[in-house]
Amino acid sequence: MSEPNVLLTIEDRIAHIRMNRPKAANGMSVEMLRDFYNAVMTVHGSDDVRAVVITGAGKNFSAGGDIHAFHSKGKDLPAYIRQATAYLQDAMQALMRLDAPVIAAVQGYATGGGGFGMVCAVDIVIAADSARFLAGATKVGMAPDAGTTATLPAIVGQRRAMEILLLNPTMSAAEAKDIGIVNQVVAEDALLDTAMTLARTLADGPPLAQAAVKREVRNHAKLPVEAVLTEEARTVSELSGTDDALEGLASMIERRPPAFTGR
Repeated sequence: MSEPNVLLTIEDRIAHIRMNRPKAANGMSVEMLRDFYNAVMTVHGSDDVRAVVITGAGKNFSAGGDIHAFHSKGKDLPAYIRQATAYLQDAMQALMRLDAPVIAAVQGYATGGGGFGMVCAVDIVIAADSARFLAGATKVGMAPDAGTTATLPAIVGQRRAMEILLLNPTMSAAEAKDIGIVNQVVAEDALLDTAMTLARTLADGPPLAQAAVKREVRNHAKLPVEAVLTEEARTVSELSGTDDALEGLASMIERRPPAFTGR
C-alpha cells in the first residue's frame, strides 16, 4: 500500500500535520489537498488541541502545486485546477479559523500556494537556515492563490508584496525573517525540536485568550481603529469573567506557573 499523503498525530494537546509526499517535494495534487483539508478539519473537531505544527517530509516543506500532475491533465487542466484551488482555499481558511495557534516548520523550499501561501496563512513560522521562499505563480503564467494576495500584504506591506508576487525573488530564510515572513531561523537539525518546544509553550497558554488574539488580529486589519477599540474592549470584558483569567491573576499573585483549562 502507498504511504498516506498527509499524516496527522495528536498527542499531549499538540496536533502535528505532516505533508508526506517527499519524492514530489510535497507538491500538492488534488488528492493531497483533500487529505490536508480533512486533517485540518479533524483538528477542528478535537476539543483538546491547543497548538498545531505543520511540517513537510523530506528535503522540502512544499513546492506548491504538483506541476507533474498539472501538466498531465492537458486540456483538462482548468477543471483540475478548479478542484485543487477549492480544496486549497478551504484548507487555508480552516487553518486561519482554528482557535489553536498554528506553527509552520519550514525546511528546503516553500513555494507557490501550497508552500509559500501556507507560510503566509499560519500564525508563526520557524525556518531552517537553509530554507528558501518563492511565490512563483506569475513565473509560470499563473496568479497567486491560497489567499496570498491578502495575507502577504498584511505581513510585509503592499509595495513589498507587489515586488514579491510580480518579480518572484527567491528569498533566503534570513531575508524572509528581515521582512517579517519568518519569526525565527534555526539550524536545520534543530527545526522540529524548536517548533515543538514553541508548540508546548502555546499549548500551556490560555486557549480562550489565544483564540481571541488570532481572531482579532486577522479581523482588525480591515477595520478603522475606532471599531477595533470597541471590539477589543468587548473581548477583554468577556474574557475577564473566565476561569482562565482568574487563574492567570492568581498565578501572578502567588508567583507560580498558571494552569489554564480553557474555561
